[in-house]
Amino acid sequence: MTQAAQPTSEAGLKRDDRMVILASSVGTVIEWYDFYLYGSLAAIITAQFFSGVNETTGFIFALMAFAAGFAVRPFGALVFGRLGDLWGRKNTFLVTMLLMGVSTFVVGLLPSYAAIGVAAPVILIAMRLIQGLALGGEYGGAATYVAEHAPPGRRGLYTSFIQITATAGLMLSLVVILGVRLTVGEEAFKDWGWRIPFLVSILLLGVSLWIRLKLAESPAFARMKAEGRGSATPLKDSFGRWPNLKLVLIALLGLTAGQAVVWYTGQFYALFFLEKVLRVDAALANILIATALLLATPFFIFWGWLSDKVGRKPIILAGCLLAAATYFPLFNALTEAANPRLAAAVATAPVTVVADPADCSVQFDPVGKTVFDSSCDLAKSWLAKSGVSYANEAAPAGAVAQVRIGGATVVSFDGTAMARADFASAKSAFETELGAALTAAGYPARADSALVNRPLVVAILFVLVFYVTMVYGPIAAALVEMFPTNIRYTSMSLPYHIGNGWFGGFLPTTAFAIVAATGNVYAGLWYPVVVAVATVVLGVLLVRERKDVDLSA
Repeated sequence: MTQAAQPTSEAGLKRDDRMVILASSVGTVIEWYDFYLYGSLAAIITAQFFSGVNETTGFIFALMAFAAGFAVRPFGALVFGRLGDLWGRKNTFLVTMLLMGVSTFVVGLLPSYAAIGVAAPVILIAMRLIQGLALGGEYGGAATYVAEHAPPGRRGLYTSFIQITATAGLMLSLVVILGVRLTVGEEAFKDWGWRIPFLVSILLLGVSLWIRLKLAESPAFARMKAEGRGSATPLKDSFGRWPNLKLVLIALLGLTAGQAVVWYTGQFYALFFLEKVLRVDAALANILIATALLLATPFFIFWGWLSDKVGRKPIILAGCLLAAATYFPLFNALTEAANPRLAAAVATAPVTVVADPADCSVQFDPVGKTVFDSSCDLAKSWLAKSGVSYANEAAPAGAVAQVRIGGATVVSFDGTAMARADFASAKSAFETELGAALTAAGYPARADSALVNRPLVVAILFVLVFYVTMVYGPIAAALVEMFPTNIRYTSMSLPYHIGNGWFGGFLPTTAFAIVAATGNVYAGLWYPVVVAVATVVLGVLLVRERKDVDLSA
C-alpha cells in the first residue's frame, strides 16, 4: 500500500515529511550497517574463508575485496543512477536495499573454506561486489528522494538526516557485534557467532522495506514523468554532453573531493593514527573516537539547517579550509595527549635511516599484499608502522640500510633474493633487534593507557569530527541542486562516490606511503590538506550557490 499524495495542510505536510526522512534514513543506515560488517569482522572472515588459498589467489581476492569497498561504488552509481532516472527514486533504492540485505544474509549462511573449498571465497567476494554496487546506488537515491520532498527553504535540513546514516550504520554494526560477542563468548563468536550480525540483517531489511513500501514516488520525478520531460538516455545526457559533464567535474573537484578527505581523516584516519601510530589500546581508541562522534553528530543537522540560511558552498568550503589549516597542529597535539612518552622519545633520541636512495621504493600498497624486501624498505616500513619519525640520510650506492637511534645503530638486511622461510626469520630477528634498540632509547612499545589525557584526546577528536559535520552535513543538498530532475540521480551519484570511494578511500594507503618516504609520521596529512585546499580554490572559482533553486525544473 503506497502513501497517498501529500495533503496541503501544514500538519499533514510535516507528518508526511517525517515519514519520508525516517524511511530514507533508516534504510540507508541499514545499508551502511551491512557494508561495515565486513570491515569490522575482517580478521575473522579472513580466517574463515581465505585460510586455505595460495599466495597468488589470496592477492587476487584481496584486490577484489578492496575493489568492492571503494572502486566498485562509482559503477554502482552509474548503474542505479541510470535506473533511478528511468524508473524513479523509490523503486531504485528499494532494489539497492534488497540487493544489499540479501547479499549480507548470504554471507551469514555461507560455508567456510574448510567446508566447500575455493567456492567459499569466490561467493564471498561476489556478495561483497554486489554490496559495493548497491551502496553506490543507495545514497544518491535517498538524498534525491528526500531533497525532492523537502519544502522550500528546508532542503538542507531534511537531507542532513541522510548524512548521519554512515556514522549511525558504523555505530550500529559495532554495537551488534559487541552485543553478540558478550552474549556467546569470544571462542563461540570466532567459531559461529560472527554469523549472527549478518543474519540479523534480514530482519532489519524486512522492517526497512515495509517502511519504504509505504512511500509514494518523489513529487518532482512524478511531475517530470507526467509532463513527458524524462530522459531516455540519462548516462549519455549526464556524461556525454559537455554542459552537464562540466557540472559533474565541478561537483567532484569543487565539493566532494575535499569533503571526502576531511570525512575520512576525521572518522577513520584519526582512529588509524591513534591505534597504529600512537599505539593506543584498540578498545580505548574506539571508545574515544565513539565519544567524539556522539558529541559531534548533532552538528550534521545544525550545518544542514544553517545551509538553508547562508548557502551550502560557504559552509563546505569553510570546513575544508579550517581542516587544512589546523590538521598538523591538531595531530601533533594528539600525540602529546595520547602518548606523551613517544613525543618525549622523539625529542630526545631522534632516529635516522641511512640508505642508498635507489634501494628505497614508494610503499603504496592499497590491498596490503605487496612484499617490500629491500634493506631500506624493511627499515622504513617497520618504523612507519610503529609510529616512529625518522630523518633520511643518503648512503653510498649498494650499501645496506642502517637505522641510527641516538647512539645505537641497527643494520638492516637485503631480503630480495632470500627464500620465504629465511626471509621471514631474518625479518623477525631484525624487527626484534630494532624494537629493543628503540625501547632502550625510550620509545614505548605501546601507549600507557594511564597516561592518556582522555578529555584532551576527545576534545581534539571532536574538532576533527566537527569539520566532518561542516563538509558532510550540507553536501547532499548541494549535489542534488546542481542537476536537473531528469538526470539528477545519475549525475549526483557519480561525483559523490568517486570523491568518497576514490579520493577518500585511498587516503590511508597514500598517507602511509608518504610517511614511509619522508620519515615524518605527520607527513601523510599532506594528502588531505592538498586535496582540501584544491577543493576550496576550485569551489570558490567554479561552484555556484543554488540553495533556492527549483528542483522541479
